[in-house]
Amino acid sequence: MDTKHYAFFQNRECEYFPCHKGIDPEEFNCLFCYCPLYALGRKCPGRFYFNDKGIKVCTGCTFPHHRDNYEKVIARYGDIADLIRRQEEEAGKGGKDK
Repeated sequence: MDTKHYAFFQNRECEYFPCHKGIDPEEFNCLFCYCPLYALGRKCPGRFYFNDKGIKVCTGCTFPHHRDNYEKVIARYGDIADLIRRQEEEAGKGGKDK
């Protein structure tokens, strides 16, 4: 059993629990209910597709909900920060508040 209590959370009272099929309910991690990897678009390691309107659809993805994937999700935060930095540079803000 993982002793990193900060890396796992369940909300069994949630009306959607478990919101994805295919994971043992005892191992279902609700910590990333709203996945931070969504912003990575096509570079996301999860299972997703883009619908005909260009919206990323993650309903078949269980990647962030596996207890053992906490470190893999956290490891991608640098990629998310780089994405934000690039967007700010493209907007002419250079990453600083004006």
